[in-house]
Amino acid sequence: MKKRRLVSTIGVDLKDLVPKVNVDLKDLSGRSIAIDAYNALYQFLAIIRQPDGIPLKDRMGRITSHLSGLFYRTCNLLELGIKPIYVFDGVAPALKEVEIKRRAKIKDEALKKYEKAASEGRVEEARMYAQMTSVLKDYMSDDSKRLLRLMGVPWVQAPSEGEAQAAYLVRKGDADYCASQDYDSLLFGTPKLLRNVTISGRRKLPRRNVYVEVIPEVIELERVLKETEITHQQLIDIGILVGTDFNPEGVKGIGPKTALKLIKNYGSLEGALPELKEAAFPVEPRQIREIFLHPKVTDSYKIVWREPEVEGVAGFLCDERDFTKERVLKALERAIIELKKASTKTTLERWF
Repeated sequence: MKKRRLVSTIGVDLKDLVPKVNVDLKDLSGRSIAIDAYNALYQFLAIIRQPDGIPLKDRMGRITSHLSGLFYRTCNLLELGIKPIYVFDGVAPALKEVEIKRRAKIKDEALKKYEKAASEGRVEEARMYAQMTSVLKDYMSDDSKRLLRLMGVPWVQAPSEGEAQAAYLVRKGDADYCASQDYDSLLFGTPKLLRNVTISGRRKLPRRNVYVEVIPEVIELERVLKETEITHQQLIDIGILVGTDFNPEGVKGIGPKTALKLIKNYGSLEGALPELKEAAFPVEPRQIREIFLHPKVTDSYKIVWREPEVEGVAGFLCDERDFTKERVLKALERAIIELKKASTKTTLERWF
């Protein structure tokens, strides 16, 4: 029986605390980016849909929204001279079980609301609920890895949390940035977090006929700690108070700013507990902290970029998954041209 992965882009809510700097993807040319693969694939599954909310499918009924997003966004990054590395989740920590069940319940409820809205002809509302039902199935992950191999783009299999492994790549110097929508990457210790990489561009706001420009932004851990005057471990404690994937409820009534004040006043989560008499955690906070401070990661990977196998990519996407061949070949052609330009500007070893 195939497993379903209930992924999400929720994570810990630290947006009110972290200083951000907007960047243009063009300015990241020559840089390598470790991308949280499941985070990105989930976004593609949620966003790339037909007007009624139905995801893209091939003639066999297999969903292809994730492949469409992965292929064209990766081509776009390569065309800009950016070197992507996709990092896939492994086995989730046992503490994440509560969050996984919570997400499953949300998706089941959204499915019911989608079916009702669709049957009543409320197309916009149906699409909104449909986006909330996205589930990453095993074949989607396997297909994504196959596509990346054919495109010559490296991917890493994490033993546990993909964000933790991506953060580890940046700390080791094997990548310049960790790319994810979630702020959890900061708790895992990434020196540089890059947000809005896979969803940058013009996006429509839910339930409103309004479009906004989603701009990539960089968050540096060192600057976050300096401006808030806390340590990395204290940042983790703030995350635990607000709520993480391992204690999704957090402490009732505690937001990022209040959590920051408490931790600065008392020095640690344990020090603040006497003031939080109604605080309840699924496990001892130190166990959650340990996941972020010492996550399961691996050194068993090899990061090498190769020139795409044009016939292989076209055969997979066009012959097997019903993509438009002309469009696929044009996207590949643009990416390959820029790859060759990059290799002539520096050394071949920098790219391949």
